[in-house]
Amino acid sequence: MYLYVNGTIQDDKEIRISPYEHGFLYGAGLFETFRTYGGHPFLFSDHIRRLEEGAAELGLVLPAALEQDIRLAVPKLLERNGMADGYFRLNVSAGAEGVGLPQEPYRSPLIILYVKALPNQAAQEKVAVTLQLRRSSPEGAVRRKSHHYWNNILAKREVGKHAAEGIFLDAAGAVSESITSNLFFTDGHTLYTPDPSTGCLPGVTAGFVRHAARALGMQVEQGRYPLQKALRAEEAFLTNSIQEIVPLKRWDDTIFPGKRGPVARSLQRVYKQAAEKTKQQEEQGDRE
Repeated sequence: MYLYVNGTIQDDKEIRISPYEHGFLYGAGLFETFRTYGGHPFLFSDHIRRLEEGAAELGLVLPAALEQDIRLAVPKLLERNGMADGYFRLNVSAGAEGVGLPQEPYRSPLIILYVKALPNQAAQEKVAVTLQLRRSSPEGAVRRKSHHYWNNILAKREVGKHAAEGIFLDAAGAVSESITSNLFFTDGHTLYTPDPSTGCLPGVTAGFVRHAARALGMQVEQGRYPLQKALRAEEAFLTNSIQEIVPLKRWDDTIFPGKRGPVARSLQRVYKQAAEKTKQQEEQGDRE
């Protein structure tokens, strides 16, 4: 595979990373995952904005032209790897700063844009189980999409090889999120989603879904909710930038409508329309 590394496209077999890289030594790094539609990333500015917020907290100075550089790199990587669309991970690591924690900002980050094939078939609905492992608290002000993934790895091992999503509760027992997705549930009129105090990531797709639900006339509420409130919902679904919006058909012993759920179906339709509109606008811009 070919990857983008600090401005150049390189064969992954030829890439070398310093042993003094602070993303490796101390977990000092951030990343964003996104996919393309017709070769164009969706909600990309939102991903960059979240990355910038995390970098500011970490004291990691990003290149001024990062967003434009990555937008230009995406089609080049797709072409070089023989793909029409792909799953991308934009990884920003703090840089090779030696052994020891710095007091000054990180000014020489290592930027890698990874790409891999999208799943052959997206999941139409899923089964979820409540994890025994609790969601860890964030390292800083809020959950960042950082290199600190031990909590997620242990959760994935708890679920094992079963085709199920694990749902975290926080230390106080409020529902938080799944291992790699944000959680929503609804009574048909109000859409509920955990707030950042539960340790959940402020998801880009989740933000789009909240906005779309309001546009459809729904009330949207973020807060702290006990497990039993979520299990009494009419529908529940998960969101992330690769899988989009995936309804649950069962959570523990509770049965949900899954892909037949009307709220999830309406939001899926809005999401697809918005992704298609972005693709058309980008293609029009390319022609101009």
